[in-house]
Amino acid sequence: MENTEEKFEEEILDACIKHTKEILAEQLPLVKDKKYDFAPQFKNLTIQLYLVGVMQQFYDQYEATTADAQEKAFQALYHMMVKDGVKSNRAKKQAVFVRKMSVLEDGDEALALALGYESKPGDHSLAEVFDHYVGEARVSKGLWHSYDQGKIILLLGGLLFAMAGVWFVTIYLPESDGVTILAIGLLTAFLFITPVFLIGLLIYRYKTKRGKRSKTPPL
Repeated sequence: MENTEEKFEEEILDACIKHTKEILAEQLPLVKDKKYDFAPQFKNLTIQLYLVGVMQQFYDQYEATTADAQEKAFQALYHMMVKDGVKSNRAKKQAVFVRKMSVLEDGDEALALALGYESKPGDHSLAEVFDHYVGEARVSKGLWHSYDQGKIILLLGGLLFAMAGVWFVTIYLPESDGVTILAIGLLTAFLFITPVFLIGLLIYRYKTKRGKRSKTPPL
């Protein structure tokens, strides 16, 4: 009996994944046509939240409650990632992250999940999700590209300043011990990283605030 139930659940899971991939194949060209300029991380997360909604809708016909259907949907997302070649541990962490991001600070469901759950064949629901975020600097590809470049600048710049500090102490204060040399190296690196980080933070806050103002209609 247990084997029969397990086989039935496995068949449902396979059917859910197949259905979800069909929906995704239908929606992605509509999104591609829009040529959105979103950060890859945001785009992937949004799509996965949307797919959880699609899966939840699918499982509604088999589960007693909406909560049970959503739980099955998150499990199905994990299995789909594994079937697509993602390592189990990574897929598990990503599924946990998607679950965390599925609930907003005010307790409401994420828009992508909600529209995925309400989606119908032939609609433009995934594109509607992305339309909602057009103009938001915090999810733009340009801002995230700047963020990635900033990390490289901080790393290389900090390393360069640390080496310069060590070189200075070694040349001009040869009697210094190893701890002092290390401390000077870390201090010079800190003197570079701190102001650069603060400047980057100010730029980020400025861009995100400007993005919010640009979306606010004039009175």
